[in-house]
This record gives sequence, C-alpha cells and structure tokens, in this order.
Amino acid sequence: MDGSLILFNILNPPVLFFFLGMLAVFCKSDLEIPQPLPKLFSLYLLVAIGFKGGYELQESGFSPQIAATLIAAIVLASAVPVYTFFILKIKLDPYNAAAIAATYGSISAVTFITASSFLEKLHITYGGHMVTALALMESPAIIVGLILVRVFTQSKDSEEEFSWKHVFQEAFLNGSVFLLVGSLVIGMLTGEKGWEKCNLSPKEFSTVL
Repeated sequence: MDGSLILFNILNPPVLFFFLGMLAVFCKSDLEIPQPLPKLFSLYLLVAIGFKGGYELQESGFSPQIAATLIAAIVLASAVPVYTFFILKIKLDPYNAAAIAATYGSISAVTFITASSFLEKLHITYGGHMVTALALMESPAIIVGLILVRVFTQSKDSEEEFSWKHVFQEAFLNGSVFLLVGSLVIGMLTGEKGWEKCNLSPKEFSTVL
C-alpha cells in the first residue's frame, strides 16, 4: 500500500484530535473542556449526522439495493453488542459489559469520516446513502445495550415487574436516539430546500461534520 495514503489518514484532523485526547489522559494533563460544551458538541454532531443522512437518502432515492444495505447495517449494529456483551460478561458486571458492548456496536463518526476521506483520496465513489447507514447504526447498539441491562440486572427478588414497554420506551425516547432519528427524518423531508435554509452546500456541510 502507498505510504502516502497511510500518512493521509493519520494526518486527518479528527484522528489527530482523537490521539491528542489520548495523549492528554496518558500524560495526566489537567486539560478539561467545560461541562456544557461536550454536551453541546455531542448534540450538534447528532443533528449533523442525522440531517446529512436524511438529505443523502432523499437525493439518492430508495431502491431495493439501498434498502438491503440499510437493513444489513442495522442488523450488524444490533448483533455486535449482543455477542460482545456475553464475552465481556465473563469478566465484567452486566452494567459495564452492556456499556462497552453498546460502544462496540455503535459506529464511530471519526472512523466513518476517515474511511470516506480514504476513499476520496483513492478516487473511489460510494453511495450517499451510506451516511444514512451511519445515522441508522447509532441507534440499534444503544437500544440493544439498554435492553441487555434491563434483562440481566433484573433482580429475582425485585418487586418491580419487568416491562418490555418500559424498555422500548426508554430506548426509543432516549435523547440521543430521538434527536438522531428526528434529524434524519427532517433531512429527508426538507431535502435540497433544507440545505438552502442552512446556507451550506453539501460539500461544506461535510467539511463541518
């Protein structure tokens, strides 16, 4: 493989900032981002991913091939947390096992951005609907993680009756999931007019994301 391609990916800003954060922890730096900002950044990222995914899906159309791709993405995002949970549960308690399993199942936006930049460097085109797959793959892992916690931490002596309705309500109305899916729907409904309202071109929006 061409060494310049590897260097291109390593020198990608999101990747470098990720390593900068790891370095800060390793060196025990007192670097700390004020609490309201991480929450704001997370919310902005969720809106950006969902909105762009909805727009790309509206632009590319909804063919059987795209539908099959999105279904496969959701299935994979749901399956990874399940088998990961049972492996981790050998050494960890259900809470930590479910949290880590959901992290493994939930796709990383940084990884997606790096992979898309790599493909662009190679001049390989990919469907815009893959951004929709990115948005859709965020939710299943979180939902599966919540279900695993509810199922495997339910005490036998607990007086509280287990309720699947409560589990799904908690999962689908979780703030992150709700915002992500809502932004996806808004992106699909508004389409090109939505981009114009944002005063950003799709390329500029991708750069911000």
